[in-house]
Amino acid sequence: MADRKDEIQPVSGDPQIGNLETPINSSGIIRAYINSLPAYRPNLSPQRRGLEIGMAHGYWLFGPYTVASQFRNSPVSDYVGLFEAIVSIVVLTIALSLYASVGAQKPVATVPATNPPQTYSTEEGWSEFAGGFLIGGVGGAGVAYLVYQVVKSGVLETFGNLLS
Repeated sequence: MADRKDEIQPVSGDPQIGNLETPINSSGIIRAYINSLPAYRPNLSPQRRGLEIGMAHGYWLFGPYTVASQFRNSPVSDYVGLFEAIVSIVVLTIALSLYASVGAQKPVATVPATNPPQTYSTEEGWSEFAGGFLIGGVGGAGVAYLVYQVVKSGVLETFGNLLS
């Protein structure tokens, strides 16, 4: 049986980097998955990256805020969920803008993402990313709200009965 501490090594043999290469993050499947995400996919503009990531976050944030907030059993829970999701997206966009304004550094290559986009190294790239994130996030929350209203109103059930 192989020694388990041989499986986890510092990247490039340098422990000062603070990144470990493990059997999971250095596998081909994980590398392919990480490199296919919008944050690392090649040939995407910063706005498109932000738009895709924002849409996913806006869509995902609506549900927990609607179902698990203090207004969950009230008639306004849908509106509260939409409002809270949009506020969260705005706060995250402000955080992205602040990160860009402090001076973006050269993107760090990690084990799965060996070739990060160079747009992450400029303030302009981060600003475009943040703008796309805001538009995508608000749009994603809006789409989630509309889908929730359709499902909640039973339109899908009625439509299903018409097809039967």
